[in-house]
This record gives sequence, structure tokens and C-alpha cells, in this order.
Amino acid sequence: MLTHYEGGCHCGRVRFRIAVDLDETPIGECNCSICTKKGILHLPVARERLEILSGSDDLATYTFNTGTARHLFCRHCGMHPFYHPRTDPENYSVNARCLDAYGPATMAPRRRFDGRHWEDAFARSQDEWAARR
Repeated sequence: MLTHYEGGCHCGRVRFRIAVDLDETPIGECNCSICTKKGILHLPVARERLEILSGSDDLATYTFNTGTARHLFCRHCGMHPFYHPRTDPENYSVNARCLDAYGPATMAPRRRFDGRHWEDAFARSQDEWAARR
């Protein structure tokens, strides 16, 4: 069932709302250098299910490596509430830790992604997905 959650950055300038089903969309964790250092818990969200409520002008973008992923952060407090992931650049990955209702027990990661070996891990995940179809 789709549930609405709100969240934001640390200083409160950037605020957003998402609609997601946590039973159908498990929170994930990645071990790549940027996700590890930022402490992101990934919650995939379709573009049309994320609404920026305030602070869109306060967001800055950081890219690296292939430049596909666009890491958005508040230019005032530096918090990374969501970004466009390399695996699905048209949509979002929300940092579950930036949700107002975040709770470690109820929003623990249920999937892992080996971002240190991105290409191999992505190919494996695509093979696993195809095998389930």
C-alpha cells in the first residue's frame, strides 16, 4: 500500500514528500565510497512519486566517475536527502535517514548492493531480475 512520507535536509530548507510501499520497495545499502561516507540508506522512488515541497533552489549537484548519477545536496547544510542513481537516472533514490518518520527498526536495509564493484554487481542484479520474470 502506498504511504506518504515527508522528509528534508538538516537545516529544513529542502523539504520533500514521497509515496512508496515499503513492503514492495525494500530499503537498500550500498558499499561504494560515496554511499558509505554519506551513510545513505537507499529507498528507490519513481520520479512522479517525489514532490519537492520547498528548497529546490537550495539544492546543488555533485557528479563523479561516469557523471550519470546526480547527487543532490542542500547547499546550506550539506545534507543529501535524495539523488538520481546511476542504475535508474530518471528516478530517485531517497536517503531513508532523511525521512521525518525514519526509524532504524522499521526502516532497516533489506538488500545490499556491492557498489565497490558496480559493473559486476549491476550485471548480477539484472540477471537475477530476469531469472525471476
